[in-house]
Amino acid sequence: MNEKLITFLATGFGSGLSPYAPGTAGTLVGVLICLLCLPMPWMLRLSFVLVLLTLSIYVSQKAEEIYQKKDDQRIVIDEIIGLQITMLPVAINVLNLCAAFVLFRIFDIWKPFPIRNLQGLPGGWGVVIDDVAAGIYAGIVLWLLVYLFKF
Repeated sequence: MNEKLITFLATGFGSGLSPYAPGTAGTLVGVLICLLCLPMPWMLRLSFVLVLLTLSIYVSQKAEEIYQKKDDQRIVIDEIIGLQITMLPVAINVLNLCAAFVLFRIFDIWKPFPIRNLQGLPGGWGVVIDDVAAGIYAGIVLWLLVYLFKF
């Protein structure tokens, strides 16, 4: 991939270039991508998320090399994959997407144990895996809200 394509993908189609809350802007792009997955059966959605995860690690690694900075705030492809993971255990609908957005941002910013430690992994893994873990935490909470408490 060339440098322009890497930075375009890494910045979530430019959303990471926002001067205010680029991570939140990237997560909003994740919401739009999730909506595009609406007609997909769950197994196809899971496959899409796994491919996106692999792409995210690769693109994040290359973007770090381009920006010459560890986990540059412009790189938001990790927020996009984090939201996709948050939404995996539930149906895609407006209420679930809104709750997923809020829950994912909370866990991504808070970074409870051991999420913060995962950022120390090298390259693209360190950029993406903490957001994957935040997505897992948020997905568990979302699943509990939806299925146990009829949220």
